[in-house]
Amino acid sequence: MTSTTLSLSPIIDLTSDAIVLVSSSSPTPSPAKRMVQSPPAAKRRHAKLVKASPPKKVGSKRPNVLLAKKWDEQQDVTGWWVSEKLDGVRGYWNGAHFVSRLGNIFHAPAFFTAHLPTDHHLDGELFMGRNLFEQTVGIVKRHDGGDLWKKLTFMVFDVPSLKQTTFEARQAFLRTCVADCPYAKAVEQRVCRSNAALWESLNDVEALGAEGLMLRQPRSAYVGGRSNTLLKVKSFSDDEAIVVGYEDGKGKYEGLVGSLKVRNRGGVRFSVGSGLTDSHRRKPPTVGSMITYRFQELTAAGVPRFPTFVGVAIDKAWDESK
Repeated sequence: MTSTTLSLSPIIDLTSDAIVLVSSSSPTPSPAKRMVQSPPAAKRRHAKLVKASPPKKVGSKRPNVLLAKKWDEQQDVTGWWVSEKLDGVRGYWNGAHFVSRLGNIFHAPAFFTAHLPTDHHLDGELFMGRNLFEQTVGIVKRHDGGDLWKKLTFMVFDVPSLKQTTFEARQAFLRTCVADCPYAKAVEQRVCRSNAALWESLNDVEALGAEGLMLRQPRSAYVGGRSNTLLKVKSFSDDEAIVVGYEDGKGKYEGLVGSLKVRNRGGVRFSVGSGLTDSHRRKPPTVGSMITYRFQELTAAGVPRFPTFVGVAIDKAWDESK
């Protein structure tokens, strides 16, 4: 049985020194117990649009996960922990199931969860590889993914059930916790030696197709909600929007969807065409679904410049503060 192998060492090597997790005065955690709607036809695309809201979903209890704020480049983060920002699907292991940030259950097969702890919660990313977000979503959304899950790795970055211990103590426990899990791996953490080194590393990972970097404050606790102890570092911005309609394609895209008409949280309407594959144009996200898009900046009117479609957002809350 094999699992995805990830190598980050040349990518986020911000220090030439070996990384050793510092000791903590916190109690040593005990060992974990282990478990052995179709789019409208082209002729209807110009119909009057109705105000859409994200569909309601049901599932397990919604986890109170830690969320990142955007890094202010004026802030000195020397000594913080750095890891690659993985472009996958956020997965929260509650000891019995994988659930999304909204509490929706991901139907992982037994072989994927067999060695995960039953008495601790793990927070991480269901990850297939860089630039494979859509394929990852396609697998985790299925109720019958089966062997397709062998393409995924649960990249774990924290242990929420040990939230009052330090980050370093949780990382030490985490590495022991997933040591025998063929489909789980602890996200590699490195020490940031300077802001300049952080920028160099960001350029390196983005050149390789990565989404960016994550910063974690040393000795910080795990506290649910958006926090100053977890920061994201990216050269672009992203957000979510609701699909409210479609624009017909022209030229080689005649008969297909040319772009998505969307509305963001601020009520601003605009179109997103860049990033759509031929498959998306043949079968676009349904009206009322939520998408993630990237953009460079906002105009004075609040319209995103050069928006690019990333994928359907399956684990984001519409009322969630960015």
